[in-house]
Amino acid sequence: MPRRAVYAGSFDPLTNGHLWMIEQGAKLFDHLTVAIGINPDKHYTFSLEERLRLLHECIGEQKGVTIDSFENQFLVHYADSKRARFILRGIRTESDYDYERGMRHINSDLRPEVASVFLMPPREIAEVSSSFVKGLIGPEGWQEIVKQYVPRSVYRALKKQFKDE
Repeated sequence: MPRRAVYAGSFDPLTNGHLWMIEQGAKLFDHLTVAIGINPDKHYTFSLEERLRLLHECIGEQKGVTIDSFENQFLVHYADSKRARFILRGIRTESDYDYERGMRHINSDLRPEVASVFLMPPREIAEVSSSFVKGLIGPEGWQEIVKQYVPRSVYRALKKQFKDE
């Protein structure tokens, strides 16, 4: 039976850390679904269509990797609907660990057959998150700082989105 996993997030914006996770997931699993989870209560910088486009641009056609989105579903149920027996998650900080540990236990209560797999990114990208990147936008010179944390096409999209700032 193929090892299938789901790696989910808002990817708003997609960061180099996300790309690292996707690369690792593609190596670890026979099939990886990269899924944008939609939270109707959250305000996004990019629309779902833009985030899907950016994921496709940055990932390209990778064997065994598909891109999708889901809404109004628990991640573990979405993974089950994709016949995935693994959920791939990244842990950057102690607070990530505490949160992910709790989610792993809840997911196990809902679907014990779906396991959580945790990866720790390398030091140079460990502190990078979408929120971190968005927090850098605005002050003079933000473009040069943000450029190092996101893929080139995401950088161009951010510059276009925030051209007046």
